[in-house]
Amino acid sequence: MAKRDLIGIIADTHDNRGAIANAVELFNQRGAGMVFHAGDFIAPFTAIDFSKLQCKMMMVFGNNDGEKIGLYHAFSKLGEIVEGPKTCEYQGKRFILMHEPTCMDELSASHQADVIIYGHTHEIDIRKGETLIINPGEGGGWLTGRATAALLDLSTMDVTIEEIG
Repeated sequence: MAKRDLIGIIADTHDNRGAIANAVELFNQRGAGMVFHAGDFIAPFTAIDFSKLQCKMMMVFGNNDGEKIGLYHAFSKLGEIVEGPKTCEYQGKRFILMHEPTCMDELSASHQADVIIYGHTHEIDIRKGETLIINPGEGGGWLTGRATAALLDLSTMDVTIEEIG
């Protein structure tokens, strides 16, 4: 698999710097060509840990990201950070990236994207269909005690969940 065919997916990191460092190491070791973050970073200082990524990021703010100006300035060096939902294309696949799972069924049925990525619920959710839906669980692990991230192989559209905490 070429480096660009693998993407890392994470959400709800909630300032857990140890889990973030582990996720960055995982994404770098596996050769991710892009990382998507579905919101709830919390503090701008977490950009220090994400800055060790060897690829760009696409990010949306979450409902707990109150310091948006600080987050924007800290993370804009690493990639694009915007209010969701964000539509984009990577390696010929169409993505919708958002934090809260608003209108998930309608978005999926609309066929506007090949992949919908969301966070907010802190629960792993992988639904395969014409539109692949992915929630990587919570990157911070504070709520469930399980810190996770996802890897998506764009050549096969297979998703794996990895422990990062």
